[in-house]
Amino acid sequence: MKEAAIWLSEEAVTSLVSLGDTISALEDSVRQLGHGSAFNVPKALGSYSDASSMHSLGSALVTAGYCGYKNWVNTPNGAKAVFILFDANEGKLLAVMEANCLGKMRTSAITGLGTKWVAPEVANDMALIGSGRQAFAQVAAINLVRPLERIRIWSPTPERRQAFCRSLAEQFDFEVLEANTIDEATEGAPIVTTVTRAREPFLKSRMLARGAHLNAVGSILPSSAEINQDVFERVGFIAVDDVPNARKASRELIDYFDKGAGGGDWDRVRPLGTVVAEGITPPADCDITLFKAMGMGISDLTVAMLAYQRAVQRGVGSPFSLTASAAIQWKG
Repeated sequence: MKEAAIWLSEEAVTSLVSLGDTISALEDSVRQLGHGSAFNVPKALGSYSDASSMHSLGSALVTAGYCGYKNWVNTPNGAKAVFILFDANEGKLLAVMEANCLGKMRTSAITGLGTKWVAPEVANDMALIGSGRQAFAQVAAINLVRPLERIRIWSPTPERRQAFCRSLAEQFDFEVLEANTIDEATEGAPIVTTVTRAREPFLKSRMLARGAHLNAVGSILPSSAEINQDVFERVGFIAVDDVPNARKASRELIDYFDKGAGGGDWDRVRPLGTVVAEGITPPADCDITLFKAMGMGISDLTVAMLAYQRAVQRGVGSPFSLTASAAIQWKG
């Protein structure tokens, strides 16, 4: 009997794993990362044209026995991702799955986890800058860890901003306010989340209240930036999902630590795995806390592993046969 792997569609993945499941499982995976029983493979990144890129992220949860890669292409005309899951001990292909929704869940879940560990526990009012395809999930994830009473929304296109506000108001019980400017959105907000495709920094120090927590989610390529450099003068605690990735692709952090006032002191940037594993909390008198999410393989692997395990338990997915070997043609 031939071995088989399974194919999981976007619909199958979302039927098997919720955002709440993802945050809970990801906390355990990130803790393993902090303890050294899991690892990320640095991102392979290729950019082309004006705004297109191709990516590959790998990782392994050694104790759990899973490893894999997510591969995707992002263009102005669309994006598609697939995840390939392996048995880390036996070297077997276990599953191939569509991964756009998987990516959306892991991207929002890591922000939720960063908020849980870094933001003030009493924070329940958020400013959201951006209303694109990642924005709704970001709100949902943060609301799971810091139940919100109010959210203020700003994005540059009024029609999209208004439609997004209506969508949030239909799905959640908290107060939803449309802001006419970034300053209006961020004034006094204890949580500020940026999820934009900005090419140039727009969030300035004066826009942030003392004690605010900032989630910088949108800029993950060297060509993009959301945070103005003067913000870092007030930041007293910085955590990122993956430090090597940040050093490679976060223009904001590179400009500060390698080219600016940060003076190369990357030791100030704490991996979230260390924060979770060691129970580290920001200083009580911290002015601004920052969580910078760049994307890392462990986040993708966590969702893929959970989806696969549940798919096997519930008989979900389309099996396909695997061939151990085949004769190679040596002549044309």
